[in-house]
Amino acid sequence: MRNALLWITALLVLAVVNVQIVQKERLLQQGITMLLRLAPVDPRSLIQGDYMALRYDLPEFLREHSLPRDGHVVVRLDEQQVATILRLHRPEAPPGPGEHLLRYRRREGSVQLGSKAFFFQEGHADYYANARYGELRVNNSGESVLVGLRDNDLHPLGPSQQK
Repeated sequence: MRNALLWITALLVLAVVNVQIVQKERLLQQGITMLLRLAPVDPRSLIQGDYMALRYDLPEFLREHSLPRDGHVVVRLDEQQVATILRLHRPEAPPGPGEHLLRYRRREGSVQLGSKAFFFQEGHADYYANARYGELRVNNSGESVLVGLRDNDLHPLGPSQQK
């Protein structure tokens, strides 16, 4: 009986993980590109390896402490895919034409719109030193995945882009 329970639990865990992988892959392939302006970027951590801690440039209304813990903002993209945050999303007011949802999470007093960190290969920190935008892929429900960093001229950063 214990063996059967162990196998069922293992299969259930594998199924959940694989569903999440498929969802992220679909988001990477079908999600729209959205560029979010970064606030001054924090230095990388030597303890956790080479990565850059990211902070997004947020409008004042997203810095309020009375925000719900999780929610969505409505954004509009310009012709270069740079997002401007317009307002908090309310379910009774769906996004208008040309507007998109982006999920936010409020944790430990800060609001995150995308990933909090961008990990890179050891020794590649200089490639990302001029990061000014986070490149996200976002689906219709506002879920996002950070796929890269861009400079002030919106050029992708990284070793393959700078050869």
